[in-house]
Amino acid sequence: MQHTEISTLLRSEPSHHEFIVKGWVRSFRSNRFIALNDGSTIKNLQCVIDFESFDDDVIKKISVGAAIKITGVLVKSQGQGQNVEIQVDSVDILGEANPEEVKLTILSPKRHSLETLREQAHLRVRTNTFSAVMRTRSKLSFAVHEYFQKNGFNYMHTPIVTGSDAEGAGEMFRVSSLSPTNPPLDENGNVNYKEDFFGKETNLTVSGQLEAETYAMGLGKVYTFGPTFRAENSNTSRHLAEFWMIEPEVAFNDLDANMDLAEDFIKYILKYALDNCKEDLEFLESRLLQEEKSKPMAERSDMTLTEKIAFIVENNFKRVSYTEAIEILKRSKPNQKKKFKYIIEEWGADLQSEHERFLVEKHFKCPVILFDYPAKIKAFYMRLNDDGKTVRAMDVLFPGIGEIVGGSQREERYDVLKQKMEAMGIDEKELWWYLELRKFGTATHSGFGLGFERMVQFVTGMGNIRDVIPYPRTPGNAEF
Repeated sequence: MQHTEISTLLRSEPSHHEFIVKGWVRSFRSNRFIALNDGSTIKNLQCVIDFESFDDDVIKKISVGAAIKITGVLVKSQGQGQNVEIQVDSVDILGEANPEEVKLTILSPKRHSLETLREQAHLRVRTNTFSAVMRTRSKLSFAVHEYFQKNGFNYMHTPIVTGSDAEGAGEMFRVSSLSPTNPPLDENGNVNYKEDFFGKETNLTVSGQLEAETYAMGLGKVYTFGPTFRAENSNTSRHLAEFWMIEPEVAFNDLDANMDLAEDFIKYILKYALDNCKEDLEFLESRLLQEEKSKPMAERSDMTLTEKIAFIVENNFKRVSYTEAIEILKRSKPNQKKKFKYIIEEWGADLQSEHERFLVEKHFKCPVILFDYPAKIKAFYMRLNDDGKTVRAMDVLFPGIGEIVGGSQREERYDVLKQKMEAMGIDEKELWWYLELRKFGTATHSGFGLGFERMVQFVTGMGNIRDVIPYPRTPGNAEF
């Protein structure tokens, strides 16, 4: 007989039929009440055992962390907190867990800090917090694909190893098969990458955008959803060295259509989370409320976790030009009283997270899309406006996070793109194919990138991005 998932049993009515259930012991009280969890739900199944009917050896092995198989009848629960429970007929120990060793891990029942949980990342998914976060992450991932597939997009896999830097930032992880201690050198004494595996210098990708553009110009609507890498030495709660990016590209879309797409997409996946992650969001919401009790009143949120998500789903995003945003920030109290770490003095400043959050949380009090940024602070591929100083760029700003989406209308004009690449020192030989795309049926096209972990962070209410990815990669940390 196949075993039944706990999530299914907890939705079932008492049947007096025999079931098999497998999972890990969360607690064992009074040698009678086993709290069993199999990961299918945040809730445990209570299994009631008549310890006098079992060998002491078996009872002793029913310890926290042990994997067990239970056969029994599903009956109405006599206690509070659950509708049904299992009356245990038999127990098989599938995998023992030494209680003395369990005490030294995060599987022990006492409360552990998030930092401690990160140090035992191989076990943290067995805690309520991380099982809830990772189930939610899984559901959000499905929602991403569902949205694009329902709307006629083609999913494409862009290269992980690349010879181009899409962002022009230069902060990339090098990929090489050459000896790190004795690489071949050219006549100038530099590493000779012609002898490397790919015959040239290559890196881990920072974005699949450039390749996605080429496919949008043949398939119309495409999206990528895969790992990307940044070699930034950023030890913040918002940055990872390895993270997942969602990047749609659409032929014939201008910036307005791009903003429409971003807003519609975000609302869809957030609505999906509200509809399909209720139990996990309820737990994460109560966890957040407990956490906020330790904060001063001024720092507490005026909305619960699910209210924040619903607020974004139910309200239009405010669209504001960069120029208007700069004027708002210049006149703001934090700027005038020099409370900002980075004071806004003039047009052309690169907005920081503190500025973005002020616009969203204090000024407009809703999600904001900023557009038409100064060309000097944006990437080479963004379409130059007629004023010659701004580009058709857009960023979506969220409460608690700041920028969650960055995108633009791409520069489709061959001559203009060529001039911009020259001005920014981008080697035309490296991106000849990207430039050549503008010679064969060029057309208006747009796209954006959404950092998936930041979206998961928003939905789950987790304060640190390292807690919404299974094994975070950060400066000095490639454990597990």
